[in-house]
Amino acid sequence: MSAHDDAGAARSQDGRRRRGRGRRQEILDVAAATFATRGYHGASLAEIADEVGISAPAILHHFRSKEGLLTALLHARDVEDAESPAAGAGSMPLPEGLAFLDHLVETVARNVERPGITQLYAVLSAESVTEGHPAQQWFRDRYVGLRGLVERALAEALERGEVPAGTDVAETAAAVVAVMDGLQVQWLLDSDGVDMVAVTRRTIDALLAALGAPPRAGRDGLATGA
Repeated sequence: MSAHDDAGAARSQDGRRRRGRGRRQEILDVAAATFATRGYHGASLAEIADEVGISAPAILHHFRSKEGLLTALLHARDVEDAESPAAGAGSMPLPEGLAFLDHLVETVARNVERPGITQLYAVLSAESVTEGHPAQQWFRDRYVGLRGLVERALAEALERGEVPAGTDVAETAAAVVAVMDGLQVQWLLDSDGVDMVAVTRRTIDALLAALGAPPRAGRDGLATGA
């Protein structure tokens, strides 16, 4: 085989790989929309395949099973979140202390801009509490991680005197995460009636006030962001 033939074969192989990656991403996009609408148990590989325009066995060529498809989808979300500016990607570290709670409000604003992903997360997280759900451990780990981030920020706030001594950082962190997730459901059901960003900000401010935290510059009172 000549050098020209080798180059042609390499280009052909690269083309197949690109088409394969494109098809894989298309399957993930359709699966995300289908799981968000019908849930994991309510969706089938057949309807996902039909929407993509391929057969169900063709999906299994890229993902060994329906569970494997879900796992790949959740991994893709992890990668997307890790690479986003909101996650402190690149040269920007995550804010510390109570500034991290402001960062969470910014994250909520980002979620408003991607309702499909927000709905996928809400549907699968609720569904994951059922016995044997393949995403149960993923969501359990995710909640542990989220609470851990907020706990760390509150511990930093304690050291800085931003919140009173004796603040239970674990309970407060769980409350903050609960507010964010609960508001997602309300907003998905009534986006015109629920301002998810403003209510998240207001609730965090109310929680800090209940703890006895001193007002922050430009944020005293609960009218901020209302």
